[in-house]
Parts: sequence; structure tokens; C-alpha cells
Amino acid sequence: MKIQLSDHFNYRHLLRFTIPSIVMMVFTSIYGVVDGLFVSNFVGSNALSSINIIMPLVMSVGAFGFMLGTGGSAEISKSLGEGKTNEAKQYFTTLVLTIIACGIVLSAICIVLIRPLSYLLGASDLLIEDCVTYGSILILGSVFFMLQTSFQTFFIVAEKPKLGLLLTVVSGITNIFLDFLFIYVFKWGIAGAAWATVTGYIIGGMIPIAYYFVRDNDILHFTKTKLYPRMLLKSCLNGSSEMVSTISMSFVTVLYNLQMMKLIGESGVAAYSAIMYVSFVFVAIFIGFSIGTAPIISFHYGAGNKAELKNLLQKSTVVVCVVSLVMVILAQLFSSFIASSFSRGDTALAAFTNKGFRLYSLSFFFTGVGIFGSAFFTALCNGVVSATLSFLRTLLLPTVIILTLPLIIGINGVWLTVVVADGVASFITLGFILMKRKQYGYI
Repeated sequence: MKIQLSDHFNYRHLLRFTIPSIVMMVFTSIYGVVDGLFVSNFVGSNALSSINIIMPLVMSVGAFGFMLGTGGSAEISKSLGEGKTNEAKQYFTTLVLTIIACGIVLSAICIVLIRPLSYLLGASDLLIEDCVTYGSILILGSVFFMLQTSFQTFFIVAEKPKLGLLLTVVSGITNIFLDFLFIYVFKWGIAGAAWATVTGYIIGGMIPIAYYFVRDNDILHFTKTKLYPRMLLKSCLNGSSEMVSTISMSFVTVLYNLQMMKLIGESGVAAYSAIMYVSFVFVAIFIGFSIGTAPIISFHYGAGNKAELKNLLQKSTVVVCVVSLVMVILAQLFSSFIASSFSRGDTALAAFTNKGFRLYSLSFFFTGVGIFGSAFFTALCNGVVSATLSFLRTLLLPTVIILTLPLIIGINGVWLTVVVADGVASFITLGFILMKRKQYGYI
């Protein structure tokens, strides 16, 4: 039986509706891990370091698409909850066109400035050429990446989360196969990794465009529209937390890289890169769950159904807490295996990575609360609270801690930065949820 946004959600329905989004995000992160494995084992640890240095720029460009996708989805879902279906379709069309235009402009600017930006992000003379090569190719595909991430949320709004999952699987398998072909067979090096990733982006971005051109009987489809500046502004505000989160994490990654270059050198950046690849697989579960629940929350908020908002918050909190505990246990159990997979036989690097991941993974106790809390307020169209939480969790707290804690306890301070930051942020998030309970009636 098809689950609709208007349904009452018990645990079974909630998990059935959100699991495609969770699997989609986990699979996306897994093929990112495969990228890292191919690069670290067949190109080298310096190439892996180069990817980690330039990736903040790529993700910062993509963040604008994520902002419009998540923020716009809240506006679309709210309109559907209010019964304004034609308006929702026009909003959808306007958002897609805006994402394309935004991606083209940002990509052009970044490609022109790619070399000085690479140095600014911390590239050494040893890494600069790989940074420029990988970054230029990925930024060429930024429009498709922005479309892919946006359609992941639009498919959920259209009550087709399984279609988004299928598209992600196809894109990911393509990326993995081309990694093998371009890196292992053709020996294209880091450029091969970049072209494999961009090809996956193209599939993930263009197939939905074609789908919505021909499927004019769905909840969402392309239609004649206009600019809707107020809706776009509200979408940017609603989704600002996601943009702030992505850009902030990118900025903090730069600080991590600079600290690692200072304390350890290129091998330290390689270890941090491996941990980032793997940790995103764990964090992707929280992101996928939050993406999956957001349209449901927005729909019932638009419909004025406070009882269902209360139900969704209670059940989501239980799910997040249980998953957090399981994730920490799994991370500790498999830490050694994960570290050795990225070390290319370097036992010293493996031991260093293993110790770092064991400390870093303690943050999973708190990360889910922060991610879901921010997404919860985005779904309620409260972009100010959502952005504030994201700013604190992903930028302000990590920045202060990464610049101070390593001075006190050395390299362990780098690994524990995210633990302390997410721990403090989770309590602040709970405070906002309690503070806003009367306004929204969810407690």
C-alpha cells in the first residue's frame, strides 16, 4: 500500500517511508568511499589528500543547490498541505530553473579562480596540480550535482522516495564501474576519479529532468510558471541551514587540513580524508532520515495537524537515539579494518587513522540530534532557527574548538573537536525544541 504524506505515521510507516532516503544517502556515501579506496590504493595518498583539500570548494558550490532543494521542498510540501496543488507545481518548476542558472554562474566563477582558490584552501606545491585537475572537472559537473541533490528531496515530496533511491543506485554503480575503468584500467589517475564522479552526477541530474517532462500526471511536474521571488527568498531562508551546514563543514575541513599539515604533514591529511569518507557513511543515515521525514512534517504543518507533528517528533527522537548508539558500537568494532583499507600497506598510517577514527566516532552519540533538529525546523519553515543551529554545530563551535583544543592536547584535540562541538550543539538543539513547543504545538 502506498504511503502518503497525509497519513498517520506509526514506526512501521515512518521507517518504510524514510528507508529509501536513508539507503539513498548511505549508497551515495558508499560510492564516495569507493572513490577514496580507488584513489588511495591505485593513485596514492597524496592524491587522496588533494581531493580532501579541494572538495570544500566543490561542496560549497553544490550547497546552493542543496539550499534551494531542501528549502523549496518545504514550501512545496506546505502548499500541498494547504491544498494548493497548481501553486506547488509552479514552485517546483521555478526552483529547478533557478538551480540550473545558479549552478552555471557559480561554476564559471570557480573554474576561472581554481588555482588561487586551491592554494587558499591549503594546497602545497606537491598537491596543487592534482587539486586543480580534480577540482576543475568536478566543478564542470556542479550543475548536475546540484540537480541530483535537489531531486532527491523533490522525489520524496512527490511521494516517490523509491524512485530517488533507484536513481542514486544507478548513478553510484556507474561511478564505481567508471572508477575501475578510468583509474585501474586506463590509468587516468585523479582525473579518472573526477570524470567517473561527474558522469554519475550527469545521470542523477538529467534523468529526473526527462522524467518530469513526460510525467504530467504526477503530484509534481514541469508547468508554465513565473519567477516567484518571495517563494525563492523563503526557500533560501528555509534551506539556509543546509547551505550553512555544507559550507561550514567545508570551511572547518579546511581548518582540519591546515592543522594536519602543521602537525603531521600530507599523511595527516590523508588520514583525515579516510576518516571523512567513512564517517559520512554513518552520518548519511541521519541525513537520509531527516530528508525523508521533512516533507511529512511540512505537510502536516501546512495542514495544521499538531497531533501528527507531536507524533512525528516523538517517534523520530526514538529512532535517532537508537541509531546513534548502534553506530558508535559499529564504528568501534570496525575501526581497525576501515583504517587498514585506506593505508595501502602503510602500517604507521593505518595505526594513526585507526586511533583517530575511534575518537572521532564518539561524535555519533550526538550528531543525529543536531542534524534532525535543524531539518525539523527547516520543515516547519523556520529558517532562522534552523540556520542558527547549523551555524553553531557546523561552524562556530568546531572553529573555536579546532583552533584551541589541539594547542592543549595535541593531535587528539583534532579528532575530539567534532565530539565536543556536536555534544554542545545537541543540548542547544534540545533547548530550541523545548522553547518553540508552544508555537508549533508538537509537545
